[in-house]
Amino acid sequence: MAEPRSIASLTIAFGLVAIPVKLYSATSSAEKIAFNLLRKKDGSRLKQQYVAATDGKLVERSEMAKGYEFAKDQYVIFTNEEIKALEEAGSGAIDIAEFVPLESVDPVYFERTYYLAPDRGGAKPYTLLAAALADSKRCAIGKWASHGREHIVVIRAVATGLAMHQLHFQAEVRQIESVLQAPAQVSPAELKLARQLIDQQAAEGFDPAQYVDEFKSRVEAAIQQKVNGKEISLTAVPTAASNSGNLIDLTQMLKASLEARSGNLKARKGPKRVEKSRISKSARG
Repeated sequence: MAEPRSIASLTIAFGLVAIPVKLYSATSSAEKIAFNLLRKKDGSRLKQQYVAATDGKLVERSEMAKGYEFAKDQYVIFTNEEIKALEEAGSGAIDIAEFVPLESVDPVYFERTYYLAPDRGGAKPYTLLAAALADSKRCAIGKWASHGREHIVVIRAVATGLAMHQLHFQAEVRQIESVLQAPAQVSPAELKLARQLIDQQAAEGFDPAQYVDEFKSRVEAAIQQKVNGKEISLTAVPTAASNSGNLIDLTQMLKASLEARSGNLKARKGPKRVEKSRISKSARG
């Protein structure tokens, strides 16, 4: 992964304390595989162009303007100067408004994640804020203006530093009631079996290192085969079977899941014991 570069220099306003920080993206888009659009017959790269819907003629960027559709096919046009005047000026300051428990912030509001690192002269207050947030088990809620927009942000302690999450505004988030119908009724027996299945697969915490992007690996292997002039396999990756079309008793499905999970656990433990006994025998011999 490439060496991270600072996106911006900001200041966290923490009471009367000003903490200079540098902003870094917490994720790397370079790790994702991207395909380009090409002309099939000769592999020529395609360029994006804009055409007018009324006459199909090509429109140059110098002829473009931004507009808002207030009614069907009716727009009000804004000049670049008008839009610039409406945009929020980026001040470079993160103004902390309050401190709340992190669990009180629903993850559905999280939009983007950044890392904050201390800038020149900010090491001690930065470390103090990170330690205070970790000790209080709270996160900071603040506001930040960037790229013409105002954002709500969460600043939280992570390891020995600070992470900042850019949040969606409430109006941008759909409520679950908008897509959820009346909940179905479940019996105590079904709930007990479901809890047992959860307990069987429970872990102390999430370890991202256990999960590998298998799709990326398959694509990289296919790309290398193409580069080497070889044909790639078109065998589809098997997917889990769906029971949506069959009326299968939920209790029986849960019991079968528990039995299958128990069998897998026994199969995993078996070879380890055999391996251990072999090693001990050879060591004694």
